[in-house]
Amino acid sequence: MPETVRRVRVPASSANLGPGFDALGLGLDLYLECRFRPAEALTIHASGRDAALISTGSDNLIWQTAEGVAAKEGRTMPAIDLEIINDIPLGKGLGSSAAALTAGVVIANETLGLGWDELRVLDEAARLEGHPDNVAAAVLGSIVASAVDSEGKAQAIRMDLNPRYGVAVVVPDFVLSTSKAREVLPQTYSRADAVFNIQRSTLLIVALATGTTSAFPTALEDRMHQPYRFPLVPGLEEVGRLRAPGLLGCALSGAGPSILVFHEKGHEEVCQLVRDVFKKHGRDSEIVCKGISKNGFTVE
Repeated sequence: MPETVRRVRVPASSANLGPGFDALGLGLDLYLECRFRPAEALTIHASGRDAALISTGSDNLIWQTAEGVAAKEGRTMPAIDLEIINDIPLGKGLGSSAAALTAGVVIANETLGLGWDELRVLDEAARLEGHPDNVAAAVLGSIVASAVDSEGKAQAIRMDLNPRYGVAVVVPDFVLSTSKAREVLPQTYSRADAVFNIQRSTLLIVALATGTTSAFPTALEDRMHQPYRFPLVPGLEEVGRLRAPGLLGCALSGAGPSILVFHEKGHEEVCQLVRDVFKKHGRDSEIVCKGISKNGFTVE
């Protein structure tokens, strides 16, 4: 009798949301799906978006993550047949690595029968990722505020987006590595800049939860990461200044170069304004997501 195929589905994610650097994130309606079952030897197949960039060898990030979890628990990960069906653009600031890490942790948890709940999965994935914002959104879905406590454990709280708001993502035709985007950031910030971002990230969370439109676009302003990344993303500064009826504001998605667009429901056309800016700077782009994932990872 053939072994039952299991399936884990993990959403893409956008981190920072403007001022919430390394703290805020949201799950996106784009997914990494992995189908897996026991096998005599490891086999990995990849299809979907950017499939050619996904390793099908033992160095595959999902498989390596599963092996690492097993080793940490004093176990050995048995061979599996792993089918990867990917919808998440790679290298575009949409949490592709966080989705892969989360999938790997979940696959190890299910295969080895570790019995971890979603918060334990979150903590392990955040430890591997190095920061919790993307993986918190991948695990919990919707909008998530996260932090690492004094003992190194990830903490996260999920909330729903006010129904009067919509979210979309505009993806340009070039890649920006997270390491390169991190390199341009300063080691320290002034008190004025720290207060500036604290005020706006707090304002943003309350505005997104309550539907207080008057708080935008102030709530999306940032001094900690986006200004330093202007040279890396042509048009980013101009995108941040866009104003139009129904447009709440724009923010760099994670390390970029994708742009997260907050808008009032019924005003999805404002995404074209972002595309127009990219085009002005000689870059093509596409709208790849028109909503958030209300749930985090699922397992069947």
